[in-house]
Amino acid sequence: MTVSDKLFSKADFPVFEKYKDLVYLDNSATQQKPRQVLERVEKYYREENANPLRGLYDLSVKATDAYENSREKVREFIGANSTKEIIFTRNASESLNLIAYSWGRENITSGDEILVAISEHHSDLLPWQLLAKEKGATLKYLDCDKFGKYTADDLKKALTSRTKIFAIAQISNVFGRVNPIKEFAKICHENGTLIVCDGAQSVPHIPVDVNDLDVDFLAFSGHKMLAPMGIGVLYGREELLEKMPPFLSGGEMIEYVTREGATYAELPHKFEAGTVNVGGAVGLAAAIDYINDIGFEAIEKRENELTELAFNEMNKVPYVNIIGSEKAEDHHGILTFTIEGVHPHDIAAIFDADNIAIRAGHHCAQPLHQHLSVQSTTRMSLAFYNDEEDIKRFIETLKTIRRRMGYDR
Repeated sequence: MTVSDKLFSKADFPVFEKYKDLVYLDNSATQQKPRQVLERVEKYYREENANPLRGLYDLSVKATDAYENSREKVREFIGANSTKEIIFTRNASESLNLIAYSWGRENITSGDEILVAISEHHSDLLPWQLLAKEKGATLKYLDCDKFGKYTADDLKKALTSRTKIFAIAQISNVFGRVNPIKEFAKICHENGTLIVCDGAQSVPHIPVDVNDLDVDFLAFSGHKMLAPMGIGVLYGREELLEKMPPFLSGGEMIEYVTREGATYAELPHKFEAGTVNVGGAVGLAAAIDYINDIGFEAIEKRENELTELAFNEMNKVPYVNIIGSEKAEDHHGILTFTIEGVHPHDIAAIFDADNIAIRAGHHCAQPLHQHLSVQSTTRMSLAFYNDEEDIKRFIETLKTIRRRMGYDR
């Protein structure tokens, strides 16, 4: 199978063999897993499984190599300087909590300010809320316009001499808009402010280079980029991570323990307490290989084509309102919408009846919905393995929603 065949085919994804009629449009929540990833994880558990890092026997060394080789693969994928800057976690949520608990509790004090973009997923909001309350800091929000856009001038006005950290996603999980992280990082650093980037929706879909973006921290999840659930990544600048205390304590994250205290392991193991998820790490490495095999140029082209097709067809359907920009290119694989007179949960239930998987609710972004004066929405989200037939079926069902709810008879 050629790369182009792979790109435009679902043949690598066993779920579509099992459910031949399934249209899967919930990729922002989690992506399906290709056979190559599943087989690599199975191979690890069949042939390399052992507790890594401390064992001196051959199988433990194999497990350690598998784990650390995966870390190197991630380092290269996001352009980090050293594997010391790559921390394996369970998911992006844990990565963001690690920053707030470890860096935040050492560096945020009463009177400081924490700035968070209003469109943030709760995972990049709640840790900062809790930290601000605990430390007596002020939590401030950077508001976007109705199209989900943030400007450099908005950020400059929101920053003050007391702003210690700014948290924002590279791609919003509601709007699908790509935020200008590199420009924002420059503004933050000129102000003496750190920037945290949630890359959960960007790392699977566009090239991300942490050095080019100049971010201080980046978090993302494996399961949103073809890898197993239960593996995530925190990138942090080495000089910041070195000064941060451990987030969790236990086995593997220590060098020496006495009755009175302990000395901690060097980076990155200082932040990886307990038995680590080697199977998840090798699965993530295999997912990166799969993505690299196709290439981001082809992935972006395909996803943008499908986004434009769906966007244009949705705009032809009466009573449908797409949340965010009026330009298809600003949505980057995510189309969140409402239908006049129909609750999003009813919309999702009707789609499910037609074997089309989409998501309804507030998408873990309630403050954004409040900002937009919308209670809840429905979201369809794409991956490169979707195709024109998926869009056709989605639109066919979309056209029937109001009729099936008793409207427009």
